Amino acid sequence: MQGLLKGAFGDRVSFSPAVLEAHGRDEGYPEARPVDAVVFAESAEDVEKLIRLANEEGFSVIPFGAGTSIEGHLIPVERPAVSLDLSRMNRILEVRPEDFVAVVEPGVTREELNRRLRSHGLFFPVDPGANATLGGMAATNASGTTTVRYGGMRANVLALEAVMATGERVRFGRPVRKTSAGYDLKDLLIGSEGTLGVITKLYVKLHPLPARVHALRVFFESIEDAAGAAYALMGAGLPVARLELVDDQALRAVNRYLEKDYPERPALFIEFHSSTEAALAAEREVALELIEEFSPLEVAAARTPEEQKAQWEARHQAYWALVHLFPGRKYAITDTAVPLSKLPELIAYAREQMEALGLEGSILGHVGDGNFHTIVAVGEEDYPKAEAYVERLVERALELEGTISGEHGVGLRKRRYMVREHGPALEWMRRLKAVFDPKGILNPGKILP
Repeated sequence: MQGLLKGAFGDRVSFSPAVLEAHGRDEGYPEARPVDAVVFAESAEDVEKLIRLANEEGFSVIPFGAGTSIEGHLIPVERPAVSLDLSRMNRILEVRPEDFVAVVEPGVTREELNRRLRSHGLFFPVDPGANATLGGMAATNASGTTTVRYGGMRANVLALEAVMATGERVRFGRPVRKTSAGYDLKDLLIGSEGTLGVITKLYVKLHPLPARVHALRVFFESIEDAAGAAYALMGAGLPVARLELVDDQALRAVNRYLEKDYPERPALFIEFHSSTEAALAAEREVALELIEEFSPLEVAAARTPEEQKAQWEARHQAYWALVHLFPGRKYAITDTAVPLSKLPELIAYAREQMEALGLEGSILGHVGDGNFHTIVAVGEEDYPKAEAYVERLVERALELEGTISGEHGVGLRKRRYMVREHGPALEWMRRLKAVFDPKGILNPGKILP
């Protein structure tokens, strides 16, 4: 295989052990396995060429963006595996401010796109925290802190181009806000984790930069009070742009990692976007009235852009802060989502089970969507206990009519729960996989148990 790939891609293929190992791991899965080769695609034609070779030679292809996934999406599981690194396909092809659309290659990162859009008074809202590539974000249907207002990737990708398992390049969808013309195959590709096709171009929806922004930090006696306040805010129909839960453990870690002095109590980080100061003030007043029913210990405002940036940096850096708080440990990370009315119950259960199992970790996440994350730090010998915790949490989420993953995807870690969530529908997913990828060359072993 080495000679074949070298002849086809020249210096765009690597067999360096360090490169192979770096492409056979992600941020959260406990195991790593090196791939057999890494091809650095620089064009859609490179992607087509590699897929055709995979068809002929029988190796698998695992798309790779920035490597920020956490459920084992990038780990090879069978046959010779080639990592298809799309980070060099990083051109912003077009910005159409009059249509609120940008056309990008999959290796463009969200921060890079937003720097380009600033001069147009626009932004791309999906914010998972990590500076992920847009192709990777689409492949996992990523969301994040702003999803409660603007939606996740599926809501913000109007159309896309992908190379299918045959090597054929196809565009799915049109760059319009709505269409009822035929089956929505575009949304099948979004969230498919590279198992149905390799995304090579995205038409993404843009939004005007908000004229007025106001952020709050509200600290509570208990995580149950914080969760209850979050539900009250959503139940009132307030147009919050961000509504994030950060527990006391995460804030303890953030204080040490970023040298902050936040109260080390469960907190909600909240942000409002409005077109006028009057509207912003009215929304803030209603929010504070609702929050008061849950006896907040402290309310702090972040009014300036600098203060707001610092607040959201603390939220985004919480994971790395926890890693530094527990050096040398393994991390069991999961995300679940439930109907909004069930959110306080599941958060209370998550804290109760963490304490019952004697585990150290944190609960944080996008509670405005009914979605939150748990991060458990354990030694090697205690990892089975952490997996048991994840299983209990997933089982309870399903009992509450929730899902095993709100935004991380399935990968390897959660595929064993797919039967419990989907039942007979899983067989239809298998049939779709067989139609799109009959030889099983696209990221095999992921999603489907």
